[in-house]
Amino acid sequence: MKVMTDDARQGAASPPTPPSPTPSSVKRLPELTRAAMWWTALVIGVLTAGAVTVLWWPATAGLTGADLVKARLDALKIGLSIGVGSGGVVALYLAWRRQHSTEADLDNRERALAQQYEVLAHQQADAAANRAHQERVADDARSDATARRITDLYLKAAELLGSEKAPVRLSGLYALERLAQDNETQRQTIVNVLCAYLRMPYEPPVEAEPDDRGGINDVDNYRERTQEREVRLTAQRLLKDHLNPRRSSSYWGELDLDLTGAQLIDFTLTGARAGTSTFRKATFTGTASFDHATFTGATLFTKATFTRNARFEGTTFTGGAWFDEATFSLNGWFNKTTFRRGVMFDRATFHGDARFVRATFAGKAVFYKTAFNTYTRFEEATFTGPAQFDQAVFNRFVKFDKVTFTDKAWFTKAAFTSDASFDLATFADDVLYDGATFGSGAWFREARFTGAPQFNAVTFNGKSSFDKATVDGTQFHPTALLPHKNDDPTN
Repeated sequence: MKVMTDDARQGAASPPTPPSPTPSSVKRLPELTRAAMWWTALVIGVLTAGAVTVLWWPATAGLTGADLVKARLDALKIGLSIGVGSGGVVALYLAWRRQHSTEADLDNRERALAQQYEVLAHQQADAAANRAHQERVADDARSDATARRITDLYLKAAELLGSEKAPVRLSGLYALERLAQDNETQRQTIVNVLCAYLRMPYEPPVEAEPDDRGGINDVDNYRERTQEREVRLTAQRLLKDHLNPRRSSSYWGELDLDLTGAQLIDFTLTGARAGTSTFRKATFTGTASFDHATFTGATLFTKATFTRNARFEGTTFTGGAWFDEATFSLNGWFNKTTFRRGVMFDRATFHGDARFVRATFAGKAVFYKTAFNTYTRFEEATFTGPAQFDQAVFNRFVKFDKVTFTDKAWFTKAAFTSDASFDLATFADDVLYDGATFGSGAWFREARFTGAPQFNAVTFNGKSSFDKATVDGTQFHPTALLPHKNDDPTN
């Protein structure tokens, strides 16, 4: 992980936002001085006296008696009214000044508070930006420290794994396991290392330990191989344990496997769930078990060799599956196996029993030139995609009873050297047996052909039966379609 320099970190921090300009305050009226107030009172008094004087003498000139008294009273009232009115005006003015001053004070206080809040908000924003920057710096430092620690642990584990001593190599495997368990992002890398170790050339030890007469070198070589076998069995066990979703606390996820050319001993991925998996040219010494496993990506067993039983019962292949040119030295069991996409068994060889009972082939199934040397069973299997058995060889009894072929099926030039049973089989589309050879019995009792069955140049060397077989619901008449040396395939 890239570490930030101090300059970069300073540059990454957001610069503090300057506060907005201070809002202008409401201007207050000039303060009334004591002298101004006295002068105002004096002016009002002078105006009042002047008004009374003007109204008193000129207005009463020439009047006598009651008229004089009345005129003087009116003059006095008018003068006093002027004085009182002037005082009222002054009082209203003073009240307005007080209201204006109060409002100005409140407004200025609000503006001051708003400014304080704004300054505080800027300070808080700056503090938050600084904290975020510090947290980023701390996170970077922690990430760098974690990356360095992981790298150191990985290098130490790899160094242990490269030791000449088996116990030290075992320590390296367990160190890698701990590293993957604690660091999810490293799990695919650790699995890649385990697979790479298993891909290293290895020859298993002989069955019996040599005695001293064979020489010290033979004894040492046997012990080294035996110890290496334990290391390899441990690596295989780690894959098995950590690819099983039922072990929720230790499951590492749908990781990819590359075991091309690996020498695998009693290998098992029973119940495992993995992604794209490659076992090309791998050799499985001992029983190989993949029962109830799920492969979500492409899975390749091209040219793989199974020296003992190969178990794939209940296995699900979500992606394509390739078993082309694979060798099954003993039995190959695929009962209830699901192939959701295409599967290739072309040129594969089964030296033991081949069992595909209730298997589901959702995509194209290719068994071109596949050799079935012993008992072969496909009872109740379902082929929803094309099924190709061209030039396949069945050297022992083969059963396709109750098989359903939804798409086309080809058995062109297939060789059935022993009995072949297709009783109660359903062919929903065309089926071709052109050039096929039935060396013994051929049974199609109660078989249903919806498409057009083709039996051109077919050879029946034994007894055959199409009893109650139908073509589009009509009774099947083999003599009209099946050439035979006696012109009667039911003989």
